[in-house]
Amino acid sequence: MKVVFVTPRYGPEIMGGAESASRTLAEHLAAEPGFEVAAYSTCALDHLTWENQLPAGDTDMNGVTLTRFKVASERQEEFFKFDGKLRRSPRHVSWEQSERWLDLNGPQVPELIAALRSGDADVAVFSPYLFLPTVAGIRSARMPTVLHPAAHDEPALYFPAIGDAFARSDALCYYTAAERRLVQRLYPVAEKAQIVLGIGLGDPIEGGQKGGDLLGLGDRPYLISVGRVDDHKGSAMLDTFFRRYKEHRPGPLALALVGRVHSTIEPHPDIVATGEVDEPTKWDLLRDASAAVSPSAMESFSLAIMEAWEQAVPVVVNALCEPTRDHCAHSGGGLWFGSYRQFEVVIDRLSADAELRRRLGASGRAYVQEHYQWPALTARYARFLESVVERGASARV
Repeated sequence: MKVVFVTPRYGPEIMGGAESASRTLAEHLAAEPGFEVAAYSTCALDHLTWENQLPAGDTDMNGVTLTRFKVASERQEEFFKFDGKLRRSPRHVSWEQSERWLDLNGPQVPELIAALRSGDADVAVFSPYLFLPTVAGIRSARMPTVLHPAAHDEPALYFPAIGDAFARSDALCYYTAAERRLVQRLYPVAEKAQIVLGIGLGDPIEGGQKGGDLLGLGDRPYLISVGRVDDHKGSAMLDTFFRRYKEHRPGPLALALVGRVHSTIEPHPDIVATGEVDEPTKWDLLRDASAAVSPSAMESFSLAIMEAWEQAVPVVVNALCEPTRDHCAHSGGGLWFGSYRQFEVVIDRLSADAELRRRLGASGRAYVQEHYQWPALTARYARFLESVVERGASARV
């Protein structure tokens, strides 16, 4: 079976998120007998500009035949103004407005869409839901399509042109049951082929260094937040909450923000923003953290908390994020906060109780080991794709 994955960005440079999840899934599927796996993406690395930074053309990446296409035009400032306007009343956005939003959001890659239209894959897999290659690709593909939405409750999810992508897709693959509940509340997709899969984890590749030494903290305890440092990911809230916490609780506890920085983080003696790091460094930093914090209210899965649990580190999540809160409730591996006062209480408890940290971390690791290991997930996904191909593509308009 030939499978093509379509994402706006592709490669190990993309840290976390739906695109990284698609890449690792594609690589594991490529190792399954009877599967030939390709990927279509762009030459861009930056989702804010869509600047062509990588060469176009074909390359082999860990068993996947990757084709990168040039972005026809970079994102314009008009997008951010228009996006801000539509966000104020997303349920009242017209079809024409949502189509305009998609065009401005991009990335514009007409050669990728043409390749899909003429391609010979048995099935095409798209992720995430809110970019033009996904919506235009599902409309254009002649083979059966699978949408991995990576959906969370945000304004774009309510736009009519986005709903059209859900309606036209032949099958849906969710990261969590909470994501499926959200989508099914909004769109009549219950009759479609679907699966709640999650994301698999591989073995940690540690670098053998102490996390505190890598951060310049020595033996000081620290919290860690892994992922894009971005206001939309809750980073500004975490930054504010932690500074306030340190005013109330002076002491050695520090915070490490690990990931590409898109927000302004003012200097603070107890906050370290590392920027992007390599995999061994990330795993070393996670292993030695007191707890991992996921401040985002908009996650469809959160690979970051799974990686923390793989290192037996307890997690703290935003109570407004149903998927990550569900993970904590089902695993017994973490706590959540919905206000600064709750954040303060949670950090106080974890800081004061080493046995609590140990129990939470052990429960989280057991949860990951049971539910999110690649061999079992890949086999389930392979069977799912076979059933989608057997059902065939719906009629394209």
